[in-house]
Amino acid sequence: MGASLPPKEANLFKLIVKSYETKQYKKGLKAADAILKKFPDHGETLSMKGLTLNCMDRKSEAYELVRIGLKNDLKSHVCWHVYGLLYRSDREYREAIKCYRNALKIDPDNIEILRDLSLLQAQMRDLTGFVETRQQLLTLKPNHRMNWIGFAVSHHLNSNASKAVKILEAYEGTLEDDHPPDNERCEHGEMLLYKVSLLEESSSMERALQELHKKESKIVDKLDYKEQEVSLLVKLGRLEEGAELYRVLLSMNPDNYRYYQGLQKCLGLYAENSQYSPDEIERLDDLYKSLGQKYSWSSAVKRIPLDFLQGEKFREAADNYIRPLLTKGVPSLFSDLSPLYDHPGKADILEQLILELEHSVRVTGAYPGRVEKEPPSTLLWALFLLAQHYDRRGQYDMALSKIDEAVEHTPTVIDLYSAKSRFLKHAGDLAAAAALADEARCMDLADRYINSECVKRMLQADQVPLAERTAVLFTKDGDQHNNLHDMQCMWYELASGESYFRQGDLGRALKKFLGVEKHYADITEDQFDFHSYCLRKMTLRSYVEMLKFQDRLHSHAYFHKAAAGAIRCYLKLYDSPLKSTSEEDDDMSKLPPSQKKKMRQKQRKAEARAKKEAEGKNEESNVSGVSKSGKRPVKPVDPDPHGEKLLQVDHPMSEATKYLKLLQKNSPESLETHLLSFEVNMRKQKILLAFQALKQLLRLNAEHPDSHRSLIKFFHKVDLMPAPETDTEKLIWSVLGAERPLISRLQGNSLVEANMNFLEKHQDSLMHRAAVAEVLYALEPNRKDEAIALIEDSTNNMVPNTNGALGRVREWKLKDCITVDRLLKTFLVDDAAALRWKERCAEYFPYSTYFEGSRSSAVPDSAYNQNGSANHADHGHNAGSIAVNGNLEAFKDLTIQS
Repeated sequence: MGASLPPKEANLFKLIVKSYETKQYKKGLKAADAILKKFPDHGETLSMKGLTLNCMDRKSEAYELVRIGLKNDLKSHVCWHVYGLLYRSDREYREAIKCYRNALKIDPDNIEILRDLSLLQAQMRDLTGFVETRQQLLTLKPNHRMNWIGFAVSHHLNSNASKAVKILEAYEGTLEDDHPPDNERCEHGEMLLYKVSLLEESSSMERALQELHKKESKIVDKLDYKEQEVSLLVKLGRLEEGAELYRVLLSMNPDNYRYYQGLQKCLGLYAENSQYSPDEIERLDDLYKSLGQKYSWSSAVKRIPLDFLQGEKFREAADNYIRPLLTKGVPSLFSDLSPLYDHPGKADILEQLILELEHSVRVTGAYPGRVEKEPPSTLLWALFLLAQHYDRRGQYDMALSKIDEAVEHTPTVIDLYSAKSRFLKHAGDLAAAAALADEARCMDLADRYINSECVKRMLQADQVPLAERTAVLFTKDGDQHNNLHDMQCMWYELASGESYFRQGDLGRALKKFLGVEKHYADITEDQFDFHSYCLRKMTLRSYVEMLKFQDRLHSHAYFHKAAAGAIRCYLKLYDSPLKSTSEEDDDMSKLPPSQKKKMRQKQRKAEARAKKEAEGKNEESNVSGVSKSGKRPVKPVDPDPHGEKLLQVDHPMSEATKYLKLLQKNSPESLETHLLSFEVNMRKQKILLAFQALKQLLRLNAEHPDSHRSLIKFFHKVDLMPAPETDTEKLIWSVLGAERPLISRLQGNSLVEANMNFLEKHQDSLMHRAAVAEVLYALEPNRKDEAIALIEDSTNNMVPNTNGALGRVREWKLKDCITVDRLLKTFLVDDAAALRWKERCAEYFPYSTYFEGSRSSAVPDSAYNQNGSANHADHGHNAGSIAVNGNLEAFKDLTIQS
């Protein structure tokens, strides 16, 4: 470095490097300028100056200087290395790897460049190259522990666990007396546990157990040691020893569900589907009774038997479990019991039990069969539990009645208002749900969770501006949108994006969805720093787990929602393109003068309002952004806050395809993935790709309404296509001709017949009938009345009592009825039928604001409509009147009732 410079300038060059490493960029820049005064064409100095400028956010200058420096000294490994560092800072990893390789051609044994290259290879999962680079590093510096460990990890990641074990054993052989220094005992213990996990992964169970026992004294983490040991014992079939060790682990932590599950496996009493024979249930009952006597304070030992007990024994165990928690007042009790509702018959038993407890406490003040009086709060929590029970069973009238009774009993419990808000959301009154959630929020302004729940309800009710103002109460000072984005608050961005999409604001919706996608890109980038850190700190098992997690990162539900939302936005944009400025001017010119004037005034007002809001936000951020030192942190201004530029794409389907590929790669078992693929490829006229998506739909669920709709639509479009002319078209037709007879539904049937056959199989399903009606109208538009009749003839039967999870409720779901209503309005275009459907659904869903049900806040005289908020006449709460800082007046006359 700087070898071609005189001694004085060579020392200055070393100062540049040191200043860069210590982040003293101005000092480094000054030294670089001093060299360049005498040697203006010195390539390495130009490159280092560029690298320094890059750290000062002067990227364009940085790239220019580094390129000039490289041009002046192509044979310098420093210039190539710096160019690679520049690309790495911009996440251009492939280009950075090329630069590093060029640098290594000049200086093959440069440790720093090899280390940087290995980090990039791990990041890009170039595992073969990673192994080679780590081997080279080890060869050059074999006395460095990190090089041994890095070489072992590289082989492990490259699916060669046995080779990794040999490398670790060779490393152990370099230690004096096979013992590390005292200050490295924890790291060495972690390395030994990693080695055992490698042996386990390579199916050498017996050897792994021997190694674990042999190195027991050197492993500091005794809990991990025992967990690893019991895992190996179970895999070796030594179940008695495993059971004994699980009992030891339970004595250390009797609330760990995994230990109970492991003990059951060792005793031969575990089933994945939780289906047990009467004899197995008896043995399990005895096991947990003995464990319960030993660990009487453990909640897990009391809760787990509820999963396998049946009938009267289940009732008795549930009674013993619920009573102390009601007395204690545990708000999360229902969440704990909720999985039991999927077990046949248990929901009915729980209902009888809770009703009995509630009645006894109300009448006698004590539990059944008990003389001791319960505190007044027990009745409150019994009502709360019963209300949640009825909500889970779809009986919203009963749920709201019980929660109102609980509110009347003790009006100051926030959980009651949050629960009532949730019930109203389930019943379909989103506006009242948001008002109740805001009322709960105002009762405790310091509770972040309640604030977040309120924001979520507001977004579900499409009250986005109000939700933003509420969310900002718990963000840093300044621009709340940027803060929420910087905090990677994905649930907020997804809910906000879905709300904007429902309102037809595609720009803002895309902005939110793509913001979530960017978070996942950032999470992927965040792993970079751990490639060196984890090897240095020896957290090897966690490191490998982290890499595996990163490899499946995009299969996470939030990413799926964001990508699917973005694709839906692009589909809508493709179907309804934005008007150009000239088209808007043409439309304006056709209007009469009075309307033109009104339109222009409206536009001017909107522009002025937007400008005023922007100025207000800037002023707020300027005032609040001044730190104690008097310096104002500079935040980058969002050039496209409303997502307008995101809509200005020439090919929406090409943009949609980017996210579609990620979904196809990471969520191949999702029906929605292939539905979106079908819609995108049909619009792109990619017939074979659309057919590929269709085959995936049929594979996943051939009886789903969307699969049927896509099947008929596809072959209807194919039938309408002109005869093939080119060789490509002929090939496509031959493929479809060979595949069509293989689809059972179409064998020997026309599309209309296949549609009617599908109807016969699913006569009682509303959504299947709606799909048949839509397809019938698409195939034969003259049969529109028949298609509408198919929907209107649907019957809303009572839910069959298969497992008892739902109570006496009807089959139709609110979201399905809304979908059918939109089908009648937009596709079948029959306002009279849509009105009849609305009136019918209003009876079934009296709390639904969409259908203006009689008890919803959409009806003027409803109990939930007082300026769009819930009205609690019994104690004078009105969420509509609550200020941002809470309504303290509402608590003046409150009394706690016994």
